[in-house]
Amino acid sequence: MEEILAEIGGTCVLMRTRLIARVVTAIHDEALQPFGVGAAQFVLLVVIGKLGPSSRAEIGRYHRQDRSTLSRNLKVIMTAGWVEEDPTRAHGRVRPLVLTDAGKALLIQATPAWREAQAQAKKLLGQAGTVAVMDIADNILSKPEAV
Repeated sequence: MEEILAEIGGTCVLMRTRLIARVVTAIHDEALQPFGVGAAQFVLLVVIGKLGPSSRAEIGRYHRQDRSTLSRNLKVIMTAGWVEEDPTRAHGRVRPLVLTDAGKALLIQATPAWREAQAQAKKLLGQAGTVAVMDIADNILSKPEAV
């Protein structure tokens, strides 16, 4: 058993990426806290803004989020009035989501704090780590069907 624990504990990509994600998330959570938004919701606002009017399924596929996590975060940002369903674009059961003016204003107001958190995260990761993370994420986002 000790060999297995040593192997997994010493080489596990999952353990290390989850550690990095928790630390980077905490940096951003702290920076965004004065704006009443968490890192997960902030990123979701950016995704919705980038995609434009999009269904929940499209957002989930793009952002690689399972339905329950996406629903939980959407509830927070919709209750806050930062995102809404666009009835003018609804068709059938699909109700596209869009940023509200309040959501856009939040992104503008929180950008300086986000930039500070980015600088902290980049310092933690170092230049090579930052480039690696960005390259890996860009590769995943460019191939939605592969993951």
